[in-house]
Amino acid sequence: MKTDLFLITPPFTQLNTPYPATAYIKGFLNTKNISSTQADLGIEVILALFSKKGLEDLFKQAVQKHKLPKSLNAKRILALKNEYIKTIDPVIAFLQGKNPTLALQICQEDYLPEASRFAQLEELDWAFGAMGTQDKGKHLATLYLEDISDFIVECIDPNFGFSRYAERLGRSANSFDELYQALKQAYTYIDEILVEILEARIALVQPKLFLISVPFPGNLYAAFRCAQYVKSKYPEIKISMGGGFANTELRSLSDPRVFEFFDYITLDDGELPIELLYQAIAKPAALNLYKRTFLLENGSVAYKNDALRSDYKQFDVGTPDYSDLKLDQYISVIEIVNPMHRMWSDGRWNKLTMAHGCYWGKCTFCDISLDYIKVYEPVAAKLIVDRIVELSEKTGQNGFHFVDEAAPPALMREVALEILRRGISVTWWTNIRFEKSFTRDLCILLKASGCIAVSGGLEVASDRLLKLIDKGVTVQQVAQVTRNFTEAGVMVHAYLMYGYPTQTIQETIDSLEMVRQLFEAGILQSGFWHQFAMTAHSPVGMYPEKFGVVKETEAIGTFANNDINYIDQTGIDHNKFSFGLKKSLFNFMHGICFDYKLQDWFDFKVPKTTIPSDFIERALAGDHKFDTKPTAKLVWLGGMPSLEVFSKHKKGKPQEMAILTFHDKKETFSIQASKNEGEWLAAILEKIAGANTQVYTFQDVKADFETKMEHFELFWYSKPIYDLRDFGLLVL
Repeated sequence: MKTDLFLITPPFTQLNTPYPATAYIKGFLNTKNISSTQADLGIEVILALFSKKGLEDLFKQAVQKHKLPKSLNAKRILALKNEYIKTIDPVIAFLQGKNPTLALQICQEDYLPEASRFAQLEELDWAFGAMGTQDKGKHLATLYLEDISDFIVECIDPNFGFSRYAERLGRSANSFDELYQALKQAYTYIDEILVEILEARIALVQPKLFLISVPFPGNLYAAFRCAQYVKSKYPEIKISMGGGFANTELRSLSDPRVFEFFDYITLDDGELPIELLYQAIAKPAALNLYKRTFLLENGSVAYKNDALRSDYKQFDVGTPDYSDLKLDQYISVIEIVNPMHRMWSDGRWNKLTMAHGCYWGKCTFCDISLDYIKVYEPVAAKLIVDRIVELSEKTGQNGFHFVDEAAPPALMREVALEILRRGISVTWWTNIRFEKSFTRDLCILLKASGCIAVSGGLEVASDRLLKLIDKGVTVQQVAQVTRNFTEAGVMVHAYLMYGYPTQTIQETIDSLEMVRQLFEAGILQSGFWHQFAMTAHSPVGMYPEKFGVVKETEAIGTFANNDINYIDQTGIDHNKFSFGLKKSLFNFMHGICFDYKLQDWFDFKVPKTTIPSDFIERALAGDHKFDTKPTAKLVWLGGMPSLEVFSKHKKGKPQEMAILTFHDKKETFSIQASKNEGEWLAAILEKIAGANTQVYTFQDVKADFETKMEHFELFWYSKPIYDLRDFGLLVL
């Protein structure tokens, strides 16, 4: 099974679904008739490790290498090794969805061996509530795996982690020294499993070019181990690194030792750089041009960007191709109670992109100077849905995670309409900005097309700081948008930030009060606090003086350069707020402790909030359902009504009336109008039905009405239309 290129994601990223970078590149290579094979070595290592044979070898390793446990917890796990060995294969099959009946046994809580992770159960029981058997089984099985992971970290490999490996070596590694020294050491137990799997794959594929995608710091060490092995055993194979880590961290790379492992490192969009690398390898005698590529030249690191060709447009990059990946072997886990984070680890999602880059591209904490944010290029809605259909057919999965920086509302609307026109069933979620375009009706449309959740950056719930961030939203606006999504039945997750430059203690407490009110109002279901980090390619990192911070050092390292140490001139230790913010959020997410004083979440004195207790309530007041622009699109999501005409007498005169009866998925309802209005309404609903390709604006509908009757506005703002607006008549 020889192929030209072999693409891998090294350990570890996600257990439940493949990281999409290699699938995107393989889809592009298909359009160029360049043969390729891909593998997610993360899931393959996990499945080899968490198997009957894997655990037998693991426990033998601990005993034979005298890596015996010191903690009582690890001693307990070793004592129960036979129980772990006996249960591991059935548990993995259950988490792969192949053994669902095991949930009944797991939930009896006498099947799995239990160590320290199960101590959480008592305090988490209330949070999970009356969880379904399958979900509870997944959660217990996840704790079981985490217990084994704790044993691995203590006794076998301190760098192990399910979604990251030796992350410390990749995070903020200005110098290559520490990683270089680690790579000189003997293989760890995990390394041995990785290299054994890699050897089998390389021997089978025999590629000309070996591509390693490194999305995160937690993939970096394993990427170098893979490159090191292939370089030593197969020196004729060229090796290249790309991916999110390289794009953000290695833009000023100058350490030549890196090229003892890699021949090339490419930045930003990978399609054209990889095509040019392939051409250079296929025709080594020709004059080769490169795109955004580091390589070694005369012993020094050189950056080559001499190809004049432009990057491929999104229309031309092809549909992501997940073939070769073991899609039926990924495992779904439920490790934490945050409902949005659960979606990251439970279920398999096809990954797609609505638009390259960010349509807003102004947030001052973001890497807006880099192409992956700066270069905004939306994909046509019909092409997106074509890709949805193609991926659904190829993978057998109709769940999609759109991995946009911020999905554009107008494009989301068009994608939703196209999904409805084609009558396909899709489940999808994405990241957004909480901007005013997300009206009540747009949120209903998105829900109808299969949208189940959105995540967005509220960041700091302070209008002053949102303006400084250049977020382009206000807290009031965020509240209205989260209300619109929630009422439509779409779950909302907010990214929350603390410690932004110049943020005062008062603003931190006021931000917490805003968050408390959002959860109490029931318009936010999930959130996560993270502390501000300064990056080299953000406006804060490039112009710190504008934001009241001072860089601790201007020195640029020879390896990774992205995170910047800085001094906030306010002198506030923002780190001390971390525990209280996260603890309060944990409780708010479960609908409790809203009556606690904010002081109760902190073990040090904090000021009282200056936010009125009804701020969010007032922000949500008012119904703007009937603010209709002439250019607004009208869409009917419901079915066609039956129409019955009858006569009634008013002041002794007969008057012909119509009853329109509708059946939606939950109930049957009727509206009443004059005969002429009723017949017109039945006809226009058929024209503006979501399944139709022709789009009608408010002005079009008004003109249609006025060819037959007068006083359209009186009819539009009447009770029959008001009722239909609650059952799927949308103004977009």
